[in-house]
Amino acid sequence: MVDNRYATALVIACVLSILATVYLSVAIGTQHWYQYSSPTVRGEANVSELRSLYDEFMTGEFDEKTYSDTLFRLNGTVGLWWRCVLVPPSAHWSREPARFPDPKMLLECRNFTLLEQFTPKYKEPGNHNSGEDMLRTYLWRCQFLLPLSSLGLVVLAGLIGFCACLCRSLTPTLGIGVLHLLAGLCTLATVCCYLAGMDLLHRVSMLPDKVDGSLGWSLYLALISSPLHMMAAALLVWAARSHSQNYYRMTAYRVA
Repeated sequence: MVDNRYATALVIACVLSILATVYLSVAIGTQHWYQYSSPTVRGEANVSELRSLYDEFMTGEFDEKTYSDTLFRLNGTVGLWWRCVLVPPSAHWSREPARFPDPKMLLECRNFTLLEQFTPKYKEPGNHNSGEDMLRTYLWRCQFLLPLSSLGLVVLAGLIGFCACLCRSLTPTLGIGVLHLLAGLCTLATVCCYLAGMDLLHRVSMLPDKVDGSLGWSLYLALISSPLHMMAAALLVWAARSHSQNYYRMTAYRVA
């Protein structure tokens, strides 16, 4: 028999866990972690240059400097698995360049492949002879591995919880709480790695004049999911510890 206090704590923990997992999943699958605001382009020569950058971005080989420069110049957004730019429709590239960007902009995206996620970062982006930047390389790898680890921990916790419900036992609750705590820490570490990586990128690749960068809503979703997982963990650990202490007291009372 489960006390009403413990049952309430478990229900609230489940709701928090579901919310956190949904937020984290949306954050992983969207590209609005960091976004750039580029100035209005004037002049046909500048439009031609941007068209060339866009073509290289969409069809060229993976190169950090190339896609970074394109993101800087074309109101780009970048996430864990996607990089996107805002461009006018194909028919409007060469028409009225003074009005670029056009109100009817299209979001064109390319995903980071698994191989590209493990591609080394260099001290000078685009210059393979400058030597590998180990710090940026491992920050980049951590920022896409850690959220997957977080989701894996939550799925494992859910499977253990489902089995515990079938067995009508609160014994695994403490372990489930620890898994949620680890998931929250992994998500928090993801955000920290991402911010550190973007800061280091901007140190080696200076932003062009009048180009501003800002955090996007996808990053905030991930940031919100971390404390939600931790709150769920706190409730689960409290319920497990309190129920265990109450069980031992009742057992001692019956023996006495």
